[in-house]
Amino acid sequence: MATELSIPSDLGEARRVQEQIEEALHSAAYTEHDVFAIKLALEEALVNAIKHGNQLDPDKRVFVVYSVSPERFDIRITDEGAGFNPDDVPDPTAIENLERPCGRGLLLMRGFMTEVEYHGRGNVVTMAKVRAVPA
Repeated sequence: MATELSIPSDLGEARRVQEQIEEALHSAAYTEHDVFAIKLALEEALVNAIKHGNQLDPDKRVFVVYSVSPERFDIRITDEGAGFNPDDVPDPTAIENLERPCGRGLLLMRGFMTEVEYHGRGNVVTMAKVRAVPA
């Protein structure tokens, strides 16, 4: 069963969502490694939605839908921003971009999650973490 949340563009609210999801992962007996990976990717996605998507506009919201099962964690995060094309974000591992901060969050999300996909105009991201060994 999916849990649906709507939060204002506030980093404190994002932390509360992270804590709620962390509790659900622990309840489903996820390993500390998986919890860490999901928390890191989740934080990046929420911060991107609030800062880059909604431009910290307190009148805009971030919508989160997630589900936790013994086999996998799924989440969809939607902001009210104009969106972006993830293919236009410079590769942070390229020599010419090593000093630039942009793109690192997307790289972390892709590295720590099994699936990361952007939808529509780029203001919706879905991520999943498939467990190697279910509880």
